[in-house]
Amino acid sequence: MRERVLKLVITFHTTAHAMAMEQGCRERNLPGRLIPVPRAISAGCGISWCADISDRQALEGFLKDSQIEAEGVYETLV
Repeated sequence: MRERVLKLVITFHTTAHAMAMEQGCRERNLPGRLIPVPRAISAGCGISWCADISDRQALEGFLKDSQIEAEGVYETLV
């Protein structure tokens, strides 16, 4: 079984916002990847962005500057 580690998880209301997050992060070389929303978190679309906790400031800055609306930002075991 894979060891779970503490990660930053960003959830979205819609799949379109999750996909926009992926595209925007790839264009700006920001870290992370799309994953299914962990069971410990409830979210609208079922897709979330996962990255290291150390990347929180950069990712929240990107969200603030973009038109992407996050539902929530969590630190949870993934």
